[in-house]
Amino acid sequence: MNTFWFLESVSAHGSRIIYNISDLPLRVGRDPDNDLVIAAASLSRHHAVVTEDLSGLLRLTDLDSTNGTSVNRHRLEGSCLLKENDIVHFGGAEFRVGLRAIELPRFDQSLTMLAPPDSTLSELFVTNENEFHQLLAGQGLSGAAQAIADADNGTIVAYELLGRACHPQLPVAPLPLFKIARNLHLEVELSQAFRNFALTVMAPRLDGFTLFANVHPKETFSAAFLAALRQTRQRLPRLDLVIEVHESAVTEAKELVELAASLRDIGVRFAYDDFGAGQARLNELGDAPAHFVKFDIGLVRNLHLASERKRRVVGDLVRLVLDLGSVPLAEGIECAEAAATCREMGFRLLQGFHVGRPVAADALPSASVPGVS
Repeated sequence: MNTFWFLESVSAHGSRIIYNISDLPLRVGRDPDNDLVIAAASLSRHHAVVTEDLSGLLRLTDLDSTNGTSVNRHRLEGSCLLKENDIVHFGGAEFRVGLRAIELPRFDQSLTMLAPPDSTLSELFVTNENEFHQLLAGQGLSGAAQAIADADNGTIVAYELLGRACHPQLPVAPLPLFKIARNLHLEVELSQAFRNFALTVMAPRLDGFTLFANVHPKETFSAAFLAALRQTRQRLPRLDLVIEVHESAVTEAKELVELAASLRDIGVRFAYDDFGAGQARLNELGDAPAHFVKFDIGLVRNLHLASERKRRVVGDLVRLVLDLGSVPLAEGIECAEAAATCREMGFRLLQGFHVGRPVAADALPSASVPGVS
């Protein structure tokens, strides 16, 4: 069964208007170069953008619009994940997030297969399925590492390990690869393959650095994931590993408390990923403070140009994280001015193109320096 996201609005005459979200990213704004153009004075020229999240959900990011973006009538700072029936306001323009399912016909040899009445192409099979299975078996797996720096002195103290592919018939970036994996129900297997490559091939070349590794929401609380971490700890006893927990994986504080205890027993720290005002799991953070809290890119990018209101929101969140004993990390730092603003706000670590672009696995330096303490 295929699922399709859409935005629903109501015209001035009361009729329903459906906008199918067929391509991502979806840029929303007043200017004609947007994908969804809303000719209303309450919208900024480039108001917001909808992208695909690793979890398969939609992520809405406000682009520092003048009149703001709201989800369920709460103003959005940065980004948040969208779910079915959420109410979104772009300035004064109101939409409902919808998800529709189309049942594909079941094949029966005793029946004649009829084409659907519309011209939509069915998706009974996944393109490049054989090549994807080759990737999971190790053929064409690759990766990259992006530096994380101390906010005070700019010293590189850690790296985030990122999954990549170098298979000639497959995309390079992780998001389109996870889209294929989702269609095949193999998201966990792809996540494991990326992590195994990173810890086997890249980790030895980054000996002495703290390494951040991702875990897919579907495997975060599984016994198999924890067992694999124990094996990694036995194989690499000196490894200083931080597991990044995706916000969509956490549904209640109890889960995070139990996970934190298990990771502590294994000797692995964890980071709360994509933290932001739109989806700030404050209860979970209070009950099970993460060692690191990675602030969402949408919340931090170009913070030096943001409104006073947004800076105040981010500053309050940074102080909260520090009060909990966690290390706040700002992602998406692309210039010296943004880095300076984040440093003044109390961020301890910085990540982004200003610190360093992702370095391919075969180009990683070999070094040994103290890691993050």
